[in-house]
Amino acid sequence: MNFWSRIWKLSPGQLIKLGILFLSRPFLIRPTLKATRETMSICNELFGNAHHGRNKENAFRHALWNYKISEAVNKKLKNDQKSVKWTEKVTNLYENVTKNAPNDQKMDILNNRIGRNIFLNRKFKNEAKLIDFLEEMIKNALKIDENGHFPEISEYLIYINE
Repeated sequence: MNFWSRIWKLSPGQLIKLGILFLSRPFLIRPTLKATRETMSICNELFGNAHHGRNKENAFRHALWNYKISEAVNKKLKNDQKSVKWTEKVTNLYENVTKNAPNDQKMDILNNRIGRNIFLNRKFKNEAKLIDFLEEMIKNALKIDENGHFPEISEYLIYINE
């Protein structure tokens, strides 16, 4: 997810969809973008470019991204459920307007859901504990056959390639 390069490749219609979403809650733009930048920075530091693949590092990034957006917007919304709902709208829209292969998109959406569920069920006092938790999760991530079935609901991060 090279965020900005993907944004610039969106069609005018896709940009309009993204713009409408952000205009519906303009005060959430800044925390959403800040959480996205922080996620990319953390993943670049931990994994280099490896997190841009279809691998465990990618699963880590998507879960972290959703957790961090939920956490950031929750500072404004002060409501876990509303924060997760916003995060789901933003990340689902992103997945729908970017041109990923269908299995990659499904993998990303499932890992995004895991990140939001972690936010709802576990609160970390600091970022290091969250990262440690997600690093443990990727040790147990499920490798999904590219032509296989994806679990609709899973407690495990999933990936396609090593």
